[in-house]
Amino acid sequence: MKNQTLQKITFTGVLAALSYVLFTYVQIKIPLPGGDATSIHIANSVCVLGALLLGGTYGGLAGAIGMTFADLMDPIYVIYAPKTFLLKLCIGRITGFVAHRMFNITNIKEKQKLFRAVFLSSMSGLLFNVIFDPLIGYYYNL
Repeated sequence: MKNQTLQKITFTGVLAALSYVLFTYVQIKIPLPGGDATSIHIANSVCVLGALLLGGTYGGLAGAIGMTFADLMDPIYVIYAPKTFLLKLCIGRITGFVAHRMFNITNIKEKQKLFRAVFLSSMSGLLFNVIFDPLIGYYYNL
């Protein structure tokens, strides 16, 4: 049990580093009026991957820690770090809940059913991000 927890914590750190690198170096920044910016990146996929492999809490923490550090290191995004932490943690928690609690993906043996469960779980977390990131961002900026 203790060894398994250490492995999860270690893998969470690796995924946090990967999400940091993907957000920092593999993104397309889009400047917005007023000095703000948004970006197109694939770092959220690390949060979803972590939730599928480790569960919602560890996967969400991996994405949240990695992308929050990335926000803190970029002067454009530094004010959004708290919002990033909360939203990325929620992506992981939602994906993990759907994958492990609703579909119980660890016990699915058929590849087609597993693919469907993983796809729907991933889409649930990312759909949350698509809806709530702009919504919370709007109120955060007010």
